[in-house]
Amino acid sequence: MLNVPEGVSPPFRHSPVLFRGAVILGLAVVCSVSLSVGVFDLSPSDWVDPQSDGGRVLYQLRLPHLLTALLVGALLGGTGAAAQGLFRNPLADPSLIGVSAGAALASVTLMVVAGAVLEPGVMKLLLPAAAFVGGLLVTVLVVRLSRTFSGISVTTLLLTGMAVNAIAGAGIGALKYLSDDVALRQASFWLLGNLTSQGWLPIIVLIVVGFPVLMLLCREGRELNLLLLGVSQAQLVGVDVQALQRRLVLLCALGVGCAVAFVGLVGFVGLIVPHLVRLLCGPDNRYLLPHSIIFGALFMALADLLSRVLISPAQLPVGILTALVGGPFFLLLLTRGRAFGGGRA
Repeated sequence: MLNVPEGVSPPFRHSPVLFRGAVILGLAVVCSVSLSVGVFDLSPSDWVDPQSDGGRVLYQLRLPHLLTALLVGALLGGTGAAAQGLFRNPLADPSLIGVSAGAALASVTLMVVAGAVLEPGVMKLLLPAAAFVGGLLVTVLVVRLSRTFSGISVTTLLLTGMAVNAIAGAGIGALKYLSDDVALRQASFWLLGNLTSQGWLPIIVLIVVGFPVLMLLCREGRELNLLLLGVSQAQLVGVDVQALQRRLVLLCALGVGCAVAFVGLVGFVGLIVPHLVRLLCGPDNRYLLPHSIIFGALFMALADLLSRVLISPAQLPVGILTALVGGPFFLLLLTRGRAFGGGRA
């Protein structure tokens, strides 16, 4: 089972409301600083005067930028927790099922093949659509290849996802090699993860798609707890394991595909956030899933703030920051075999 290190009691295990309040307070502080600080510092008067220069910066750039970060972080955190529960492996990540690879391949293909002939406004609309469709198609392919007589084989699903990721990586490399300088720069920037404000369209789509995904994920906590006992035991107590697998794979694909479609590849959030929440609150998925959602929003908002202030006035791609944190964190998990139950199922 997924668990915290032996002998360590999660400090908020018996007070999830306190943890939730602390995260929400931290989220309020980070959001306030993020909206106020930047190349153009804002004063309190800018908050009430949308027609001023500061007000336009706030409501047309920073607010949609921040809301995008919050929604993407919530989706990546929630789907990461669900994937770890589904695969019964603390090193699992939604990208393992191929959704990120499919989204990246579709997006880079569009940039290289049609970037020179499409208007920037048209490209701005088509790029998220291509990423979303590419992610879903690859996920459907991976699930079909992983289906056996008794249902979806989790081991085959992970191995197939790894193979698809490798194939997509090779395809992306070939497309970048054949692209011109403009398409190469655009593709490289997208692959690094980009939270640059794109207006209110991403927020509308993320809310319409993301909120139902997050609400449905939170309903699966009890069955994920039973699944940690093992497939056979879960079936004995009435869990339809095949239906649960299908639902969670589809929800993870929708959530990650929607997030990746607008911000590019942002790695390790789905790995780091559930682990930190599990350390603080314990492994009960009834609390782990909703807490990973709000903690994911906080994590991404903080990463976005740092990406804007570290090398101001330039902006560091947020995917670089999450990789700088996630890479060492992943190595720590690998070298500490006893942590979180040692990855045992």
